[in-house]
Amino acid sequence: MNRVLAETYPDAGCELDFANPFELLVVTVLSAQTTDKRVNAVRPTLFAAYPDAITMAGAARTNLETIIGPLGFFRAKTESLLKLSQALVAEHDGEVPGNLDDLVKLPGVGRKTANVVLGNAFDVPGITVDTHFGRLVRRFGWTEETDPVKVEHAIGALFPKRDQTMLSHHIIWHGRRRCHSRKPACGACPIAHWCPAFGEGPTDAAEAAKLVRTEGRA
Repeated sequence: MNRVLAETYPDAGCELDFANPFELLVVTVLSAQTTDKRVNAVRPTLFAAYPDAITMAGAARTNLETIIGPLGFFRAKTESLLKLSQALVAEHDGEVPGNLDDLVKLPGVGRKTANVVLGNAFDVPGITVDTHFGRLVRRFGWTEETDPVKVEHAIGALFPKRDQTMLSHHIIWHGRRRCHSRKPACGACPIAHWCPAFGEGPTDAAEAAKLVRTEGRA
């Protein structure tokens, strides 16, 4: 199933724009409860003003709120960015640590965010269990676990470490484009043959094709 998804989505990868580990950490935190497209839209202005942890740690709260206002929950997200950048300065000389243990100790950073950063900025393989990933691996029958950490370990036991970052991308892309929560495009699914949930959505090819998105949506 993973091999076919890799062929279906050859361009699969992180859909958040970033230039370095700090940017990826910040935009991943900002992506909660909004779309990657919206985060990407505010990214240039945000990092033009605050290109690193040191400048962001000293940012005026009102200025930061204005920049990230379009994302919603901007006060809480501003607080998260200030605490995060201040912790990076105080504990890591302003640099993003390249290991899981240090990342998850940072304010507002859980295993999902840490694995996004490690896999995409440091080439350290890992599984990113977001809502799409968890939903699809249960739909596929790969695990019955619902706790994200347990899902991560259960799926991690099925795939070589080297494949886990791209596995995450393949499944997340599939969840955003075809295997929707309420009405999956079953009749236009390249892995329908192996899926125990086939039939939860339209099985007619023409009807299912209308549900396929060319771009992902968080």
